[in-house]
Amino acid sequence: MGLLLGDVAPNFDAETTEGNINFHDWIGNNWVIFFSHPADYTPVCTTELGYTAKLKDEFAKRNAKAIALSVDPLEDHKAWIKDIEETQHCAVNFPIIADIDKKVSDLYSMIHPNANAKVTVRAVYIIDPDKKIRATFTYPPSAGRNFNEVLRLLDSLQLTDGYKVATPVNWEDGQDVIVVPTLSDEDAEKLFPKGFTKIKPYLRTTPQPNK
Repeated sequence: MGLLLGDVAPNFDAETTEGNINFHDWIGNNWVIFFSHPADYTPVCTTELGYTAKLKDEFAKRNAKAIALSVDPLEDHKAWIKDIEETQHCAVNFPIIADIDKKVSDLYSMIHPNANAKVTVRAVYIIDPDKKIRATFTYPPSAGRNFNEVLRLLDSLQLTDGYKVATPVNWEDGQDVIVVPTLSDEDAEKLFPKGFTKIKPYLRTTPQPNK
């Protein structure tokens, strides 16, 4: 069975474009967006890594940072970064792991033989400061990911960690949230001074509590 939500993200040592790292040490007290890309010098990956670089300040606001991986060698990563910076008009400001022996890819189930045994799929893991996997999703190599959704998901995780709420469909930061069903109306009144709207006994909304 692969990695599940709540599992501790497996630790590893790796060579990256920013030097050798121990993954858990590198995480430190941050949230981490750990994502794989099928191969260097591929068009979709070029756009993804460029856009991720442009989100550095947004990640920093959320105490988060990004790290990427492919099974290509470090020399290819460093040369390809020049193409990314030229075509996407940004500096690549996060490390890219050179997973030549596929050790990390296998550890995180990033190789799907029925898709293509020679490349990684587009996997994303969101890992919290306790080194636990909080969210994961996987795209086929042909489809670029939506990194705005990664930010939205990170906002939801951090909000719901701090308050007894859940986020509804298509929720975005600043919008109303849902009071968790396990909370009584009496306790909800104490926890949410802005009040709540009772649509159904199990469906109650309240303004986002940290805004």
